Amino acid sequence: MAVEQAAQAATQVATQGMNLAKLGAGIAIGFGAIGGGLGLGIATKGVLEAISRQPAIKDEAFKNFIIGAGLAEATAIYALLIALLLIFIK
Repeated sequence: MAVEQAAQAATQVATQGMNLAKLGAGIAIGFGAIGGGLGLGIATKGVLEAISRQPAIKDEAFKNFIIGAGLAEATAIYALLIALLLIFIK
């Protein structure tokens, strides 16, 4: 009887831990998506302002923007990776 109760209690604790992992995964991907979106928005704003003030730097500014956009997107991809690890790795 005591062994069955202990096994049931252990199962409940494991289930609660998995639920917290899913919550953590949701929070991780949420912050990652917000960070990536804000980063791309601010970078786009800066590039458009720079090009509108000095059209001669269009090629250089666009090249730097693409590099920055890739780095900003990488944060969202890392957040997705962490979320998947939290969900599937016990």
